[in-house]
Amino acid sequence: MHAAWTGYFQMVPEYQISAKAIFRRGNTVILVGTASGNYRVSTTTDSVGTWRTPATWRAVVRRGRIAEWQVYADNEPIRELMRRATETAV
Repeated sequence: MHAAWTGYFQMVPEYQISAKAIFRRGNTVILVGTASGNYRVSTTTDSVGTWRTPATWRAVVRRGRIAEWQVYADNEPIRELMRRATETAV
């Protein structure tokens, strides 16, 4: 899990969550808002561009730690940047 998040934050170094609403029931927390960031092809390249999309996050906490983490978002804005970077590289 650590390696996956490390790779993601290298690809999207300025990833941000902006929560507009937070709901809690028992050990489950829901955040509703937007996700945004920039996209980099590799750690040696400049940002290809920025993206922003509505998103919802669900976390389940057990023994003081996040046991489950789900993200519901339309990833098309970052996919468009990925396609653009691929087309420019060719």
